[in-house]
Amino acid sequence: MTAPSTTDADEPELTSTGTAATAEAPARRRTFGLAAATALVMGNIIGGGIFVLPATVAPYGSVSLLAFLVLSIGAVLLALLFGKLARRSPVTGGLYVYPRDAFGPFAGFLSAWSYWTMTWVSIAALAVAVVGYVDVLIPLHDSHALGALVAILALWLPAAANFAGTRWVGGVQIVSTILKFVPLLVVATVGLFFVDTDNFGAFNASGDSVPGALAASAALLLYSFLGVESAAVSAGEVENPERNVGRASVLGTLGSALVYILGTVAVFGLVPHDKLVNSGAPFADAVNVITGGSWGGTAIALVAVASIVGCLNGWILLAAQMPYAAARDGLFPAPFAKVGKGGVPGFGVWACAILGMVLIAFNYTAGPDTTFRVLVLITTFTGCVPYLLSAAAQLYWLARGTRDRVRPAGLVRDLIVAALSFAFSFWLIAGAGYAAVYQGVLFLFAGIPVYVWMRGRQVTEVSEDLADAEATA
Repeated sequence: MTAPSTTDADEPELTSTGTAATAEAPARRRTFGLAAATALVMGNIIGGGIFVLPATVAPYGSVSLLAFLVLSIGAVLLALLFGKLARRSPVTGGLYVYPRDAFGPFAGFLSAWSYWTMTWVSIAALAVAVVGYVDVLIPLHDSHALGALVAILALWLPAAANFAGTRWVGGVQIVSTILKFVPLLVVATVGLFFVDTDNFGAFNASGDSVPGALAASAALLLYSFLGVESAAVSAGEVENPERNVGRASVLGTLGSALVYILGTVAVFGLVPHDKLVNSGAPFADAVNVITGGSWGGTAIALVAVASIVGCLNGWILLAAQMPYAAARDGLFPAPFAKVGKGGVPGFGVWACAILGMVLIAFNYTAGPDTTFRVLVLITTFTGCVPYLLSAAAQLYWLARGTRDRVRPAGLVRDLIVAALSFAFSFWLIAGAGYAAVYQGVLFLFAGIPVYVWMRGRQVTEVSEDLADAEATA
């Protein structure tokens, strides 16, 4: 957790009111190298999505494989965008900092609030994703109460681990990424030799138009790529962030896309379409086809549980980092800015864990499959709002054309990346559907009273300070 600007040594830090901060946060040693930052990106991307989403999008047909390819290209564009923005602001809370610097504190707050909402909703969805694979290991007998209990435990275990500090988070990410990446890559490659093309079913099984099915499946599949911004959000923890954030974002996204595309093709070709649509553990079913027994599915279920818990470990860190950066500017309640001995904003960890637990308990009455789908679509909207604002911020800096922010030689390339990233995010929001956008907007607008209260207190404090200064003079 470093100060909100790398220029702090030369310039005073400014609060959102435009006044100089009275004290700077103490410098903290950056603990994530390129390997740890790349593992953080891959660890946050490859989690519940790869293990659950093939079954979630199966009703759309194999058009969802095309959606995965489109998403992979879009995710790489976002990775390049965040890499460029991180060169300008290599600090913690990137997706909050970029809109704030470009458009002011309200835009920064909306981005931070939306991203924070996405993180704890995403955490709840990941915890729900664990249930199907735990059921393979320990039958839950379709008990909603047991399923909710498993999801809540899956959420709190990595939350507790976060209090050990960011060094431990980085280490856990490397181990968990290796643990899940190698077996998944083996399944994705070996499984291709067992693919039966008859299992793929219809190209478009949704009954909608191909563009409509493509957009709808992509909106669900975006959940599997959330995390591409992980290195940018935690840039304050990354060594040499001007170079490593961009590299880690691109390398992590490309590695994840490779696993996703190969793995999903294998699952679609191994599990008959009618069975895949109703599967709670599609990768376990796919491995059972390869091995001809149940032991393979049990092994992949163990890997899936470890993968999702490792992913939760990284997402909980991000859920605490974004409000930490906003709280430093006085736009989030002050407790979010408090950092524990391990370097983790403890209040942010508690907040996301409690909210995620409440959301799990509230939605689980509809069943785990319905809960996962609803939560995923909400994250699509709340996740794309910060992407849109970050792309808009980059377009703003490029339009200004100031030499300290734009390199003329790369102007055309940067314009294309920013414009396509904006269009890609907008397309995904449209594909999420009216219900998801409606619920997402409600979550977004719920933050406005928080902003009004925090800004009102800032103005009052500044006025009182000025009055005291005049009285003293």
